[in-house]
Amino acid sequence: MYIVQIASECAPVIKAGGLGDVVYGLSRELEERGHCVELILPMYDCMRYDHIWGLHDAYLDLGVPWYGGEIKCDVFCGWVHGRLCFFIQSKSQDQFFNRGHVYGSHDDPMRFAFFSKAAMEFLLKSNKRPDIIHCHDWQTGLVPVMLYEMYQYYGMERQRVCYTIHNFRHQGSCGKEILAATGLNRPEYYFDYARLQDNFNPFALNLMKGGIVYANYVNTVSPHHAWEARFTDVGYGLGHTLAIHQDKFSGILNGVDYNFWNPATDKLIPANYDIDNLKDKAKNKQALRQRLLLQESDRPLIAYIGRLDEQKGVHLVHHSIYYALEHNAQYVLLGSGTSPEVNNKFLHEKYFLNDNPDVHLEIGFDEELAHLIYAGADMIVVPSNFEPCGLTQLISLKYGTVPIVRGVGGLLSTVFDRDYDPDHAPEKRNGYVFYQMDNAALESAMKRAIGLYYDYPKEFEQLVQQGMEYDYSWQAAGSQYLNVYEYIRYK
Repeated sequence: MYIVQIASECAPVIKAGGLGDVVYGLSRELEERGHCVELILPMYDCMRYDHIWGLHDAYLDLGVPWYGGEIKCDVFCGWVHGRLCFFIQSKSQDQFFNRGHVYGSHDDPMRFAFFSKAAMEFLLKSNKRPDIIHCHDWQTGLVPVMLYEMYQYYGMERQRVCYTIHNFRHQGSCGKEILAATGLNRPEYYFDYARLQDNFNPFALNLMKGGIVYANYVNTVSPHHAWEARFTDVGYGLGHTLAIHQDKFSGILNGVDYNFWNPATDKLIPANYDIDNLKDKAKNKQALRQRLLLQESDRPLIAYIGRLDEQKGVHLVHHSIYYALEHNAQYVLLGSGTSPEVNNKFLHEKYFLNDNPDVHLEIGFDEELAHLIYAGADMIVVPSNFEPCGLTQLISLKYGTVPIVRGVGGLLSTVFDRDYDPDHAPEKRNGYVFYQMDNAALESAMKRAIGLYYDYPKEFEQLVQQGMEYDYSWQAAGSQYLNVYEYIRYK
């Protein structure tokens, strides 16, 4: 099968969050199964060009119709750790992708509408006719719209679209200028509840909704989050649209790239280990303490890795630091705030706790340190407000680090409470789960985890091993996506 992924990120060359990891990991899995996979990405000025091999021009002066005129683009080609990627570079004075960042501009909807239009023009004019176009999140929501309303009449009538939503919180709300720019025009046609009109703002278009309505198949990134998106406020207003299109909507759990996240082969940790050689995990704990100037101790080491914002339950992250310290545990945090207020709050905490030998707050992100924390920590807290899938808990299980999670989204699909999970036998349980968003709920789970560590060390080690036995590689997800592709290919 010939598959083209159209996305705004692909790790490690462009990574602002988990989307980049998913696009790369899924592409690799599909390719290793013998399918032809190509990726189309924006050519940002802030990309990691050192991760691109053999970058060369593939299509110069690609004319992209825009506002009744034309914008020229150059399309470059290169390999990102074995994946064939095409990068679209706009020659517009708007400098769509030369902003020094991936997201965060006031005109993001216009930037990614242009990217979607340019990607479709590139497919059309380079005579690429994939069996499946797989696009991701609101940034590419216009791809199936334009394919159905425009490009199928120019020789692309056989292409089918799988549309994956990684986060319903950001949906690409915009006005009718997008229609004029892309050539879709006809605002009276698209400002329709059955098409692109936002479900709650009749004067706005919703690009994510457009993707849901027009794609041949829609999925989100875990089965439980698919249910949440339809029946709770986690769908951020799109629940009714998903209900209308429920026959083509499901959840497919993300995988983890074990070529990169594997304690047995990880080159970024001082001591490799696996489920049969767990004693060497302690060497990484010692190395982590030495690097972060924590005191040597028999205390458990609890970690948090990730963004510091509302989605991640930032108030519970803050509380978990002090609860750990008050209950004979050490704590390491690696993350940065997505707002100046949150970032400054944790910088203040870092300063306040600076002389405490049992805690270290690293405000920012460091890939090498993340690997060392996963390998060196005993437990990791993931107290998310909502979590479509989550990679943190999947990685921590592989590294033998017991996850303490809130029971939402993909966390509930992958972590099963040691003390009570009626759907899983005791030997299949792998962590601790709490459900409410208050301090007491988090404390109940942390208390049980810390208590097991101190009072029943053999049982704690058994829990670690049960977590490491789980296979959350891309193998299962790859099979499910291929089933979706086959399902829509001949519809």
